[in-house]
This record gives sequence, structure tokens and C-alpha cells, in this order.
Amino acid sequence: MKYRNLPNHLTMLRTALIPVFIAVLMTGHPYVAALIFAVASLTDALDGHIARKYNLVTDFGKLMDPLADKLLVVSALVCLVELGEIAAWMVILILAREFTITGLRSVAASGGNVIAAGLSGKLKTALQMLAIIFILLGNQPFERLGLPVSRALLWAAVAMTVYSGVEYIVRNRTLFSMRQKP
Repeated sequence: MKYRNLPNHLTMLRTALIPVFIAVLMTGHPYVAALIFAVASLTDALDGHIARKYNLVTDFGKLMDPLADKLLVVSALVCLVELGEIAAWMVILILAREFTITGLRSVAASGGNVIAAGLSGKLKTALQMLAIIFILLGNQPFERLGLPVSRALLWAAVAMTVYSGVEYIVRNRTLFSMRQKP
């Protein structure tokens, strides 16, 4: 493959789009912000696919890819709270899960272990991203039909966030041992 670092470049593009997304959204252009957010979200799926398919997985990518996802989603959620579109408690739950799992991964890494993203974590991210896009679009085209799809996606994202957090903790509960290493 010609572009050996393409997955890392896509991750950095996603990170670079965050301030652009925020500026566009907070200056009153939610549809353009939705487009920027959707493009940034698609780079998440694309960089992982390319990295695995062409064996371009790097330590940088392992660290920055999930961080870029979290920064993108959390930035959007905080802006949506500021705009009165979603409840702050939902964002607090999502942030609590992210900090907890990031801490758990750090503890695992200090012991030479890697906690890979599970299916529930990937589904959580996809639901969060879809919910954000539909909220930014004002629930269109479903608003005309009276279907609260954006709200249903948001509730599903919060539920999957909690579920995946509990699942990660239960699966890795041995990391919470109070025993010190010699």
C-alpha cells in the first residue's frame, strides 16, 4: 500500500476536525456540523479497517484512535448540552464510563496487558455517533413522521454505554485487586 500511515493520518484528521465541528455548530450551523461529524465518524471505521486489512496497526494508532473517538463524541455531547439539546446527566454517565475504562486500560497496560475493544464498546460508539448526527439534524427526516428516532438512539447509546462499562469492569475485575506486586 502506498500510504503506510494512512490509518494514522485518518485518526489525526478526525482529531483536527473537532475544533472545526465545534466552531461550525456553535455558530449556528447544525446541518453543516452534522456533515463534519459524520465524515469524522466515518474515518473511525475506515482507519481501523485499513489498519487491520493492510497490517498497519501501530502503537500510535492503538493509543490515538480510541482517544480521537472519545474527544469527538465528548466534544459533541458537551456542545449539545450547552445548546440545550440533551441532558447533562447523560453526558456525565458517558464521561464516567469513559474515564473508568480508560483508567482500567491504563492499569492493564502497566501490567503488560491490552484490553481490546469489545463488541459492546464498538456498538456503544456507533450508537453515540448516530444519536449525535440525528440530534444535529433535528431528528430529520423522522420529525415529520412524529418518530423520536434521535431520542431513542440517545437513550440506546446511554444504555449501551452503561452496559459496556459494566461488562468491561466485570471481565477485568482481577485488575481491581488490592494486592501489591512484589
